[in-house]
Amino acid sequence: MSWKQSPGGRAFLRNLWTENPVFRQVLGICSTLAVTNLLKNTLIMCLGLIFTAGLSSFTVSLLRRHTPRQVRMMVQVLVIAAYVIVVDITIRAFFPEIHKVIGPYVGLIITNCIIMGRCEAFAAQNPALPSLLDGVGAGLGYTFVLMSIAFVREILGFGTFFGMPLPARELWWHQWTIMVMPPGAFFMLALFTWAANSRAVVPEKQTP
Repeated sequence: MSWKQSPGGRAFLRNLWTENPVFRQVLGICSTLAVTNLLKNTLIMCLGLIFTAGLSSFTVSLLRRHTPRQVRMMVQVLVIAAYVIVVDITIRAFFPEIHKVIGPYVGLIITNCIIMGRCEAFAAQNPALPSLLDGVGAGLGYTFVLMSIAFVREILGFGTFFGMPLPARELWWHQWTIMVMPPGAFFMLALFTWAANSRAVVPEKQTP
């Protein structure tokens, strides 16, 4: 059996596109709207979510046979919260300026529907390694959407790329104020979802 055909490989690849948690399942929208105006902030947030999603699924899978069904959701939240605390402390220590901006949203990772959903739907029923791959795949699918949105919003809103001014900014660029504001994220997410879902639609065969 090839890696792509294994349970973990299939779960990993599905989460990247065909079952992408953002534009397919419409999960994790809060952070999509909150932190996607600058690429650097978005990248740090996404790395935190990948770390949390992957290790939370891994840990929940390891504990699945020892966790009473009646308290499984509470155990999952506790596991996720432990990893989120690690992420929050790391960002606070190494990226204090970024933490001032995204700090309030890092705590919301605990209740992020993507992580909770993967823990409950996959990790609680599958071995540890496939669960790790499933969680990482969900995090990467989330990252793909957020980084794409942040790329457009930062260029149009600030005229910069990862904080570096683009040449056009000094010559003729005019700031798109709406791209800096939350409505800009709504518009970009809607356009991205429309484009992604349009590509995935298989045209129906026409009857003669």
